[in-house]
Amino acid sequence: MINTIANFINRLDSLVWGWWMILLLLGTHIFMTIRTGVIQRKIGTAIRLSVTKDTEAEGEVSQFGALTTALASTIGTGNIIGVGTAIALGGPGAVLWCWLTGVFGIATKYSESLIAVKYRVKTKDGRMQGGAMYALERGLHMKWLALLFAFFGGFASFGIGCATQVNAIATVCNENLNIPPAFIGIAVAALTALVIFGGIKSIATVCEKLVPFMAFFYVIGCLVILGINYDFIIPAVKTICNMAFTPGAAAGGLVGRGIMMAMQYGIARGLFSNESGMGSAPIAAAAAQTRNPVRQALVSSTGTFWDTVVVCLMTGLVLVTSIMKNPSIDMGNITDGGVLTTLAFQQIPILGPVILVVGIISFAYSTVLGWAYYGERCVEYFAGKKGLIPYRVLYIAVAAIAPIISLNLVWTVADILNALMALPNLVAVLLLSNVIVKETRKYIDHLDAKDETPIEIINK
Repeated sequence: MINTIANFINRLDSLVWGWWMILLLLGTHIFMTIRTGVIQRKIGTAIRLSVTKDTEAEGEVSQFGALTTALASTIGTGNIIGVGTAIALGGPGAVLWCWLTGVFGIATKYSESLIAVKYRVKTKDGRMQGGAMYALERGLHMKWLALLFAFFGGFASFGIGCATQVNAIATVCNENLNIPPAFIGIAVAALTALVIFGGIKSIATVCEKLVPFMAFFYVIGCLVILGINYDFIIPAVKTICNMAFTPGAAAGGLVGRGIMMAMQYGIARGLFSNESGMGSAPIAAAAAQTRNPVRQALVSSTGTFWDTVVVCLMTGLVLVTSIMKNPSIDMGNITDGGVLTTLAFQQIPILGPVILVVGIISFAYSTVLGWAYYGERCVEYFAGKKGLIPYRVLYIAVAAIAPIISLNLVWTVADILNALMALPNLVAVLLLSNVIVKETRKYIDHLDAKDETPIEIINK
């Protein structure tokens, strides 16, 4: 019976994350890039705005706090292990497709965040609520689809946001520090409880400090390795570009697996990594202090830029240059991205494994915090405020037991729920594309203009 259920879930996962989903997401990225007039050209302005406070506007947290909360959930183990898996299974050309997914995904992240802010509401106690569920309900009058998004998002948080991340922390601590997994589960659960019971302000405060540290720490490690492999950087870039379109062999045992395999694994890893189109990050964007929707949408779009265009690209270059420089890395026997990344970081004497361990722990823990907030907002939408305490207790319990449970099925179910989250969100983005275009034209050259539309107060 259990095997039958597992087989059904695996088949369902293959169905929902088949080529049709990848093409739908990538197609939306390209469509919204065109509709927004190539909003990627404003990335410099967006980065500047992300560190500018907008205290005169309504919201619970700063624009930077909302961005780092979103980045906390997107910059995770996928940036370290996921890119390695893409290279192992799709060849080095997968790096280019992963990067292109991030470039075009900026437009979708911008679009979904814009409608999240435009259609956000405020509770009687002053908390901001927003995301795909409110865009669907208030913008398209599709309450039933909004409820489905919230339901899938709430349950997905236990898998992708909690169980898999805590398990990754426990595994790396056990393998490198010999700390028992059960102890790690209890410790992470306790630390998570201290933060999430404080709400979005508490989560954003921690993320504002943790995200820049973890990103800086990891990027420095990548730069050191690229310095060691400097003579292979140009050959690696050429190899990545060539093998994105053609099969063949290169130095270090690298093998191009053809355009279809490179596209499949590169695009899939890119989509998983930056979550553009999934509808998660806009939930945090809706809580930001911002004077108009376009301003915060620009800030939110930088999340995809940092996550995929920068961090995933650096990881890809680190791995490809390391493979080319070290013929002892046998790509014929490596299918695990974690193994490949570990071998690359071992090039840094003594500190290499430390950087990798700290990177995985901080990336994974920040994801636990970011998804706790997403899950709360989704649960509150379909169950009301009374559902928050039970949700937090269950979330903490999942964190405690995650290191000692089998995660294969949990991860597969989370993948399915993520796809089911993305579908309603993409409906909102595509059907409200005219609204997105109108708001963009109104504010893109007047980013300091204040949207005077009153924010609806709801009875929650």
